[in-house]
Amino acid sequence: MKVEYTKGDRASKELIQLHRQTSFEASGRKMKVMLIFPPDWYPSEPYLSLPSLTAVLRQAGHTVIQKDINCEMWDWYFSEEFLKKVLRRVPQQLDRLRKLAKKRDLAEWEMDVQLALCDVSRPRMEKLIRDAEEAKHIVRNEKFYDIDKLEWAIQVFREVTSLISLVYAPARICMPPMETDLSYKPYVSAEVMDAVQDEQVNVYRDVFDHLIKPVIQTEQPDVVGISIVLQQQMFSTMTFCALIKQHFPHIHITIGGNTVTRLRDVLPQSPLFQYFDSAVVYEGETAFTQLVEAVGAKQSLANVPNTIYKDETGIHVSPLSYAEDMAALPPPDFDGLPLEKYFVPARVLPYLATRGCYWGRCEFCDHGEGYTAGYRSKKIQDILADITYLRDKYGAKHFHFTDESYPPALFRKLSRGLIESKMDIFWTTHMRFEKSLLEDAVWQDAKKSGCRYLHFGYESGVERVLQLMDKATTAEVMTKHLKLTAEVGIWNHCMGFFGFPGETKEEAWQSVQFLEQNKDHVHSLGFGTFDLGRHNPVAKHPEKWGVTAYKNPDWDLALDYYYTVKNGMSIEEAERVFEQFEQNHNSGWDLRLYIREYIFLYISRFGLAKLPDLQYQAVKTTGVVPTLAGKM
Repeated sequence: MKVEYTKGDRASKELIQLHRQTSFEASGRKMKVMLIFPPDWYPSEPYLSLPSLTAVLRQAGHTVIQKDINCEMWDWYFSEEFLKKVLRRVPQQLDRLRKLAKKRDLAEWEMDVQLALCDVSRPRMEKLIRDAEEAKHIVRNEKFYDIDKLEWAIQVFREVTSLISLVYAPARICMPPMETDLSYKPYVSAEVMDAVQDEQVNVYRDVFDHLIKPVIQTEQPDVVGISIVLQQQMFSTMTFCALIKQHFPHIHITIGGNTVTRLRDVLPQSPLFQYFDSAVVYEGETAFTQLVEAVGAKQSLANVPNTIYKDETGIHVSPLSYAEDMAALPPPDFDGLPLEKYFVPARVLPYLATRGCYWGRCEFCDHGEGYTAGYRSKKIQDILADITYLRDKYGAKHFHFTDESYPPALFRKLSRGLIESKMDIFWTTHMRFEKSLLEDAVWQDAKKSGCRYLHFGYESGVERVLQLMDKATTAEVMTKHLKLTAEVGIWNHCMGFFGFPGETKEEAWQSVQFLEQNKDHVHSLGFGTFDLGRHNPVAKHPEKWGVTAYKNPDWDLALDYYYTVKNGMSIEEAERVFEQFEQNHNSGWDLRLYIREYIFLYISRFGLAKLPDLQYQAVKTTGVVPTLAGKM
């Protein structure tokens, strides 16, 4: 099913220019904007939303302070300053539990927390502080490439976040993998609001006081924009919004990003709107710049495209939409981000050459919902010029091309262009299995150009299921792809899931068997179960798939639904297959590393010859059970 892009009346370039001109005539002043990327995300590379907005805003003459609060937060967590703060909270948490025990019997988990807190001594904390600083040092320099040292550092991060969790309990903080749980539901507005006010569990209140409030006091921005990628970031974002409103009520706050776009139909009715003034949905460069200029001119936001906003009469949705002209967009601007604080030994910079997916037909996918126009791409000469600029300006040799699925023709052109321009970089991206790329010369070029790691949309190894999904590929094509990439020395990572409507248990295991048969050419996996996303094609046409969705009215921010099916596996059956797959699979897929940027850097340095060292070895690793769940 092709993606439907008719979302509002398309704003013309002339209308956009007219709005900018009237805004300038009404005010003429340049604005100061603070952009925030909130927790939680793994701090291995900048997220592209802030640098993309920053480039356009600065091009328009505005001042931008971009803050990757996520990265700065993790750096702070593993510091002497924060861990001494944690130590001071230990007696406070014990006192709280003692008082609670006088009112009622403590739950088993509360008694476990109490016992664990009693073991938090000053000498133990001093050792952990030393270990945490050394762990950060390891991931940021050449010691990173010693797998034993890196694994030790990751274990330290887990130990530290486990200790932090004790003083903010029942919150549970873990890194890696990223699993911050404040004990509230992120898909219920009322619970998000409760979490914002909960001073016991809400660690983000302390993050605001330490990392955001002082910067706002110093910089005095006119507008603050926050980009929300994962629903889990609603907790940190709404906490920051509420506290900015409390301390700096004159500042206009805008939220945007993938999650906001997916919630565009419910946000106008959500009580969360009390914490912010506007939201930008779909693509944000032009819309947010227009919004900033309208705020500066004290004009209505009614003519700003892709916007939900409130004024004295209520909350409104702009009837206008706008899709970016890729040729007009400047390269991302990373100036001001803490590039030295990311948890990697070499800079990995993201870059996006396309918008939307050139295929756009997968029945399980709702990525197209983030756009109001179809697939677009920059010209290859502009792509190469941008990469050259970023490489030279930031001293970056590693690039993550974050396109949803790299088009075959552009993939060929990119490889040849990087070779001919002698770019001397390493790169990774995301792809489909395409029949048009089954030539050895294509992959020789890719390897020579610096390609080292590819994410493939595998989904299933059964052709009937692939046809249901409208993947338009075959087992033969996938087998050849995997063989060609592996033989040339490019790491392939296969992403798949169980439980697409109509898939049987037997077909799920056939999908596993396909991978097992190709295990010599499959390097890593990321598997899960099918989610009925609120905007995906199955949810839009449930009768076609024999699906019945169950929508809890209290879960107003839900991005996916529980469902039942007429044919194929139920949710529960798919989860059981997944659990069995977790327990019984090729041991070569259990890796000591499962952070994608880390594998990318290792393969860039050592090639596939390092693969045996990356595979899980129980004799070297303690305290971690290998699992494929949620990896990458």
